[in-house]
Amino acid sequence: MTTTAELVAKAKSKIREVTPQDIAKQLGKVMILDVREAHEYAAGHIPGAINIPRGLLEFQIDQHPSLNNRSTEIVLQCQGGGRSALATVSLQDLGYKHVSNLAGGYSAWAAAGLPTEKS
Repeated sequence: MTTTAELVAKAKSKIREVTPQDIAKQLGKVMILDVREAHEYAAGHIPGAINIPRGLLEFQIDQHPSLNNRSTEIVLQCQGGGRSALATVSLQDLGYKHVSNLAGGYSAWAAAGLPTEKS
């Protein structure tokens, strides 16, 4: 049986990860997709991030006009980087060509003192 940690490690071996500092330089130029639950997003998120919870991602991604182009550069993030790693693999499987995972997630972003906002 596979553990959650093994599942996330396998996903991370298939994707590209970026640091909070890399993405801070590109805010407004890349789409940030926050796959946390709505209450997590409301408590604090990266400015401009779009929220689609992980459990609904595959069903709702095409409905968002900013995300339905499979060539859009998208950085996925969750709280710590695990859920978003799994979501990044899912988007790759759906044909998205330029997706990456925010290493350490929102926790790493906030710990680096980068800008956040609340809904």
